[in-house]
Amino acid sequence: MSPAPPVATPLAVTLGDPAGIGPEIVAAAWAALKASGPSFFAVGDARTLAAAGAPVRAIADPAEAVGWFGEALPVLDLPLEEIPPAGRPSAAAAAFVVRWIEAAVQLALDGAAAGIVTAPIAKATLYEAGFAFPGHTEFIGELTRSSPLAGARGPVMMLAAADLRTALVTVHEPLARVPDLVTEDRIVGVGTVVAEALARDFGIASPRLAVAGLNPHAGEGGALGREDLDVVAPAVAALKARGIDARGPLSADTMFHAAARTGYDAALCLYHDQALIPVKMLDFWGGVNLTLGLPIVRTSPDHGTAFDIAGQHRARPDSLIAAIRLAAEIAGRRRAAG
Repeated sequence: MSPAPPVATPLAVTLGDPAGIGPEIVAAAWAALKASGPSFFAVGDARTLAAAGAPVRAIADPAEAVGWFGEALPVLDLPLEEIPPAGRPSAAAAAFVVRWIEAAVQLALDGAAAGIVTAPIAKATLYEAGFAFPGHTEFIGELTRSSPLAGARGPVMMLAAADLRTALVTVHEPLARVPDLVTEDRIVGVGTVVAEALARDFGIASPRLAVAGLNPHAGEGGALGREDLDVVAPAVAALKARGIDARGPLSADTMFHAAARTGYDAALCLYHDQALIPVKMLDFWGGVNLTLGLPIVRTSPDHGTAFDIAGQHRARPDSLIAAIRLAAEIAGRRRAAG
């Protein structure tokens, strides 16, 4: 993997749900990175961040962020009307949470932010306020849809921790629906996006994909289900026909140990837990969620709002820090590639 050049343009970090752990982990991430970088500015409510323990500096332009980053957390202040108590999500704040995401995405599209890192949101609260998307990933995909993108189009969710990357063919779907949703076209589409992202964003010249089977033992030759023979295997063949180094379907229970991980650069997983369990077992605190196939860089922590510990300064910022660092690395590679 080639090293990423440094990025001078700061990242935009959205506050997430203000009643969750977002404010305190953003403040903690700034404290951990203020001396070394990468530099970022927060998009959200400055009062909430100040209450979380960070010295804040309101900015009017993202270009100001790099100069202030060593002294205070730069904040593009889009203030709440009312700050909800920690641990008590409010539908009244939902419109502001959406506005913060929209603002950060637009700044990234305009080139004023090197990329965006999103702190956790509470989907139930957003749904209550009329939010029409399953989550961040789909919303950001829609916000960037009219922007031109050379190559395959996402959004595709990937989780990364240590030496493991897992990409999802289906995401937040009931397990009973997965067999009908896992189609040859869908696997090929996700695999194409992942292969291009590994080359562009991770500097891997010849990406290798391992495609998980749907059934135990990848169907055991059809004895445990025909989906792996009839859907997954043809999809792998189609990826190979596109010049992508793909193999599978592989038995998911033998794909993720240390020796197996040396044989591929990303695993294509067919449903949520197949992808997330190995990542969280490998590095529960430091995993990163990233969205592939977009015209902007987007990463996030791989955890939720943790309302039960919000405001207690018990939340660890490791995953957010890892997400910020990975976003900066990817942005550096994209910038170098032009």
